[in-house]
Amino acid sequence: MSLHKEINFETDICGHLAAHGWLYAEGAAQAYDRGRALFSPDVIAWIQITQPKAWDTLTKNHGTQAESVLLDRLRKSLDDRGTLDVLRHGFEMIGLRQTVTLSQFKPALAMNPETLKKYADNRLRVVRQVHYSRHNENCIDLVLFINGLPMATVELKTDFTQSVADAVDQYRFDRHPRPKGQSAAEPLLSFPNGALVHFAVSNSEVHMTTKLVGGATAFLPFNQGDNGAAGNPPNEEGHRTAYLWEKVWQRESWLEILGRYLVTQKDSKKQITKIIFPRFHQLDATRKLLAKVLEEGPGGKYLIQHSAGSGKTNSIAWSAHFLADLHSAEHKKMFDTVLVVSDRTVLDTQLQEAIFDFERTAGVVATIKGESASKSGELAKALSGGKKIVVCTIQTFPFALKAVQELAATQGKRFAVIADEAHSSQTGEAAAKLKAVLSAEELRELNDGGEVSTEDILAAQMVARSADTGITYVAFTATPKAKTLELFGRRPRPDLPASKENLPAAFHVYSMRQAIEEKFILDVLQNYTPYSTAFKLAHNGKEFDDKEVEKNEAIKGIMRWVRLHPYNISQKVQVVVEHFRENVAPLLNGTAKAMVVVGSRLEVVRWKLAIEKYIKGQGYKIGTLVAFSGEVNDKCCLLH
Repeated sequence: MSLHKEINFETDICGHLAAHGWLYAEGAAQAYDRGRALFSPDVIAWIQITQPKAWDTLTKNHGTQAESVLLDRLRKSLDDRGTLDVLRHGFEMIGLRQTVTLSQFKPALAMNPETLKKYADNRLRVVRQVHYSRHNENCIDLVLFINGLPMATVELKTDFTQSVADAVDQYRFDRHPRPKGQSAAEPLLSFPNGALVHFAVSNSEVHMTTKLVGGATAFLPFNQGDNGAAGNPPNEEGHRTAYLWEKVWQRESWLEILGRYLVTQKDSKKQITKIIFPRFHQLDATRKLLAKVLEEGPGGKYLIQHSAGSGKTNSIAWSAHFLADLHSAEHKKMFDTVLVVSDRTVLDTQLQEAIFDFERTAGVVATIKGESASKSGELAKALSGGKKIVVCTIQTFPFALKAVQELAATQGKRFAVIADEAHSSQTGEAAAKLKAVLSAEELRELNDGGEVSTEDILAAQMVARSADTGITYVAFTATPKAKTLELFGRRPRPDLPASKENLPAAFHVYSMRQAIEEKFILDVLQNYTPYSTAFKLAHNGKEFDDKEVEKNEAIKGIMRWVRLHPYNISQKVQVVVEHFRENVAPLLNGTAKAMVVVGSRLEVVRWKLAIEKYIKGQGYKIGTLVAFSGEVNDKCCLLH
């Protein structure tokens, strides 16, 4: 196998797909319809095979023009509604009583033989070297079709000559959906009525985007990760990126992604503004979670450790919907209801919106807010009213958890509880439930401005109760606490007790290191200045030395603000602010910012007040922003 020639790279991919259920033929690009951006022979073949009555009616009504009339109507539907909606819901035609369907996805309960046959009839095709434009002879390496509709475009580069960055640049600068001076847009590259996703692929990396906008196009990594880092691990059997065509584009996998994972977001005018395509770790985590739940049955505990920047909100929404629709091998529903809880007041709205966006059938999601009635009343109505998914906040979570535990114990109902970890208030029912099971150290932390999270509540419930065989727990967290790992983690040898050689670990991990290297979050430690270093910079290289300060009365007064005693916060503020002004503020054309990290929320409050006081006293034009959840009660003030 020659890895350094792009044409051989194409051949490898097409050969694998052709051997695993895809249609592929040399020279097939000649049948591509540039104007309509369709592989027309597959559109017609799909309809003739799966909807013969509709095709007969079309030929009777339009004779030899039947194909052209159908394809024109299809193109208009794509332009009006977008590719994803037409793919999933088909389109109407005058003279036909039923909708013309363009696909058949596998239903959650796959028992109907006619549906399963139609699912098997889906025509997945890969076409290479596609000349897509009517205005030039630009050529895309690969295009993936389903029943004649374009789903993905692919630009390939081999690492011996170019990198994935070259493929990304090719899309940004040579694959504009509407190049300057061109009268019409390129339908294959247009959003949202062209291909749904565009892959930049090399032997070692994959990046993707769902919207091409020229030089400003944002590509996201679509890599597996390499032992906690970015990229992909070595593959002894071939290319590092072989997972893309061997697993992601595998026939059933690809149909599931298009049928279940992709989501459109719309603006207030109902216009599509964004298409969400799962990142690899999201796809991997949700699929592995469902497979393990099917294997082990209800009652399991799963810890998903995904860093900030992982797209956790979408991962939770996918998990909720998929678990709600999950059926066993005996075609029995696995869960009566999925309970989703987030303790982030602001992000809870974002999570609820994501879950509603992902909703296929209206009325399956309920949100418990306790506004129109009692929380317990709303919960009882939602849990008994056939709602597949119930979303609540940390304030309603204790009521919800008690309700599902009672229903599981008394009526044999089965639930999945998905908890998002972030932080919340230190007061109220949530904290009260915890105090009985907190250690002395944890209790002190709570009383000193510490926080209660869904993670804490779940841990407390697990300690307080024996195993809930009817309840499956899925905890999403970026930084699991020791107790969370102990209760929700999985030991490599589950038959043996935990030990140094058999430590509990997360079910699935997307590491902070990978998130940083993939540029989804910043590495704050790169620009982190320890206090000792800041002191050294402020005093011409003089080392900070507690003992020297104590011994030398002459300089003690000058350097008194450097002491680490908590009462000297206002003195330490001077070092921080002056270091920022002299070394950081001039960067980025005067727009640079700095972050001060302290030990507790109470300390945050006092630092903010001290900084503002110092800035005001010096007359500096510097703003401050404090970030924490909930509220902190201090003798000096109350900051919300």
